Amino acid sequence: MATFLLKLSTILSLTIFLLPFHSQTALSTGRIQDDEEYVLDNPFVNNSRLRGRFLTTVVKKGTHCDPVTNNVCDGVSANNGTSLLHCCKTHCRNVLSDKNECGQCGHKCAFGELCCNGSCTNVANNDAHCGKCDTACSPGVKCEYGVCGYS
Repeated sequence: MATFLLKLSTILSLTIFLLPFHSQTALSTGRIQDDEEYVLDNPFVNNSRLRGRFLTTVVKKGTHCDPVTNNVCDGVSANNGTSLLHCCKTHCRNVLSDKNECGQCGHKCAFGELCCNGSCTNVANNDAHCGKCDTACSPGVKCEYGVCGYS
C-alpha cells in the first residue's frame, strides 16, 4: 500500500509540475494547431500531373512540397499578409511565426524565444511582444517575465 501511494504521489506531482508548462506554451504562441490552414492571398493554378489543374486557395500547415517539382508554397503570402509560406526541406512552413524556420528556412530561434513577424524575439522582456507576439505594453510600462508591469 505504501508503494502504491508513493507511486501515485510521484505521478500526481509530475503531472502538476508539467501542466503549467504545456498550457503556457500553447497560450504564449497562440498558434499551436495541428490543422492550421493558410488562405492564400493570391490563389494560383497548380499544374501537377497527379492531380490535374486546380485552383489552390488553401494550404494546410505542413503540406508536402518539393522545391523542384511541386512548389506550392515558396514565397507565397497568406492570411492577408500575416503569413509567408516557404518550402523548407519538404514541408510548407510559415517563416513569420515558425520558431524552427524563423525568417528563412533553417533559422531556429534560441530557447525562450518566439518567432514574431520573422524575427526571433525574447518575449520575456520585450515591450512590443510581451509574453507572446504582438502583445504590446502600454506606454511607460515595462515587460518583465512576459507580463506588462510585473512589479
